[in-house]
Amino acid sequence: MNIYGMSDRAILREMGRRLKRKRLEKNISQEKLAELAGLNRTTIGEAERGTPFGVLTLVQILRALNALEEIDSFLPDPGVSPLQLAKMKGKERRRASPQTADANKGDIDW
Repeated sequence: MNIYGMSDRAILREMGRRLKRKRLEKNISQEKLAELAGLNRTTIGEAERGTPFGVLTLVQILRALNALEEIDSFLPDPGVSPLQLAKMKGKERRRASPQTADANKGDIDW
């Protein structure tokens, strides 16, 4: 799947499809998941259909599904490279460096 070729809405639909599949793998109804997550059943249904939902809702659903480890796949901790660690001399980076408007336009270093 080429995620970069997908629209934002298509990505939300795919996330919803995967959440639904995870719920069904665990044999949990939408009503039960809503109860476990502290959400409304319609919120679960909307998320599964790809209606925009917040990060907190995602965390609540993953917690209720006992699947919080999925966040590591979604957004792994980048850690600090040995070179960066040597440059920082043990200091943790607290902010990004200022960039010119044209430098690295659209590029994000993960």
